[in-house]
Amino acid sequence: MAGRTMRNRRISSRAVRVAAAAACASLVLAACGSTKDSVSSDEGGGSGKVGVILPLLTSPFWQSYNDYVPKMAKSEGVDALKTVNSNSDPSQQITDINNQLNQGVKGLVVAPLDSAAIAAGLDQAERKGVPVVAVDVAPDKGKVAMVVRANNVAYGEKACEYLGKQIPSGKVVQIMGDLASVNGRDRSEAFRSCVQQNYPKLKVLEIPAKWESDTAASKLDTLLNANPDIKGIYMQAGGVYLAPTLQTLKSKGMLKKAGEAGHIAIVSNDGIPQEFDAIRKGEIDATVSQPADAYAKYGMYYIKAAMQGKTFKPGPTDHDSEIVKLPSGILEDQLPAPLVTKDNVDDAELWGNTVK
Repeated sequence: MAGRTMRNRRISSRAVRVAAAAACASLVLAACGSTKDSVSSDEGGGSGKVGVILPLLTSPFWQSYNDYVPKMAKSEGVDALKTVNSNSDPSQQITDINNQLNQGVKGLVVAPLDSAAIAAGLDQAERKGVPVVAVDVAPDKGKVAMVVRANNVAYGEKACEYLGKQIPSGKVVQIMGDLASVNGRDRSEAFRSCVQQNYPKLKVLEIPAKWESDTAASKLDTLLNANPDIKGIYMQAGGVYLAPTLQTLKSKGMLKKAGEAGHIAIVSNDGIPQEFDAIRKGEIDATVSQPADAYAKYGMYYIKAAMQGKTFKPGPTDHDSEIVKLPSGILEDQLPAPLVTKDNVDDAELWGNTVK
């Protein structure tokens, strides 16, 4: 669901850009650095309450992130308020941001539902001088101190490469996320393009499911009725698509374990414990582990830094990731997200093996 975006006046935007450029030019060896060389322009500042806004709590992934938030806030020395759940409603998320601002928070960590609609909330925060860190989803526009996110293009590419190596030819399905979110767009286009370029004997069928489990189940059921010869499935979010996908396949007698005749190869995204169990059982083949723990940790790290006046520049970090500049000019810390298969599913370092 797209929301309204609020446009800054052209003159104001130009002034902000000129001022920012001048600041970085004069402090290039100081304030505009990576996590290795960032310094504070106000080492005594940066205190105050921080609001944390979740997109939803119906997914095990976001439930895990929610559990990590207070732990990581404590470890990073951030005074975080109790999390707020926007319940999959972009309009409610803007209201939630305004409510937090009215409570006097000095920083916000937000996981945007809609990459365009979130700009209205970012505008409100900027007017009040409150820095924002975006987690998981990058806004299309607006001011944020940092986006904490894994490379979602790599998600789609890893799924494509895995299925392409398992399936010589035939039909594969990608159950897509919400295309109003940059995550849904990145994963969908990356998977589609990778298949077209590298595995031309595969035919991609698509289900736009908007991160909704009921929608995924209904549309997958319909698609399988018309295409009972499906050989592979890419689920863009195991937290919401795993259970309905497995239930739909089981109801049709199509849920065969890996190694059995008729097995449909399945790759997912998220890295939740339920996916790991499904890999162990042979029900699905792989998932990309989206780092819920690191999202919480570095969300807190960057909001504290932003409240202290620290800034960053593109380049490698000291935590095995890389900060990149997006086309919008926003900086994004792209955290690592490994592919998990039966070969490494029991790795104790995976966050999905540390939660119940």
